[in-house]
Amino acid sequence: MFPGMNQRKVQQMMKQMGIQQVDIPATEVIIRTEDKEIIISNPSVAKVNMMGQETFQISGQVEERDLSTSPEISEEDIKTVMDQAHVSEEKARQAIEEANGDLAEAIINLTSQED
Repeated sequence: MFPGMNQRKVQQMMKQMGIQQVDIPATEVIIRTEDKEIIISNPSVAKVNMMGQETFQISGQVEERDLSTSPEISEEDIKTVMDQAHVSEEKARQAIEEANGDLAEAIINLTSQED
């Protein structure tokens, strides 16, 4: 924690100041925000309790990923749109994507195109 210092003395000083530290054997840490994920691989995680206030110290290999805003489309959803709108799998999948996963909207859009 403090390079060049005796770890036992550091622990004693922290205890006197009311600070407790516990290492957590984590394998991965994920922080999700509205628009992205922060993934920390091979982390070193310590939970620090200082006068009743818990904080976490995390270090490791950081990677950021944007969250996908496209809906998950199941095979059952595609089949439903295909059957109702009488279209191919490709057209059904595209219509569902354009309707942001709303099957009813996808079917209405496809059937109104035929008219």
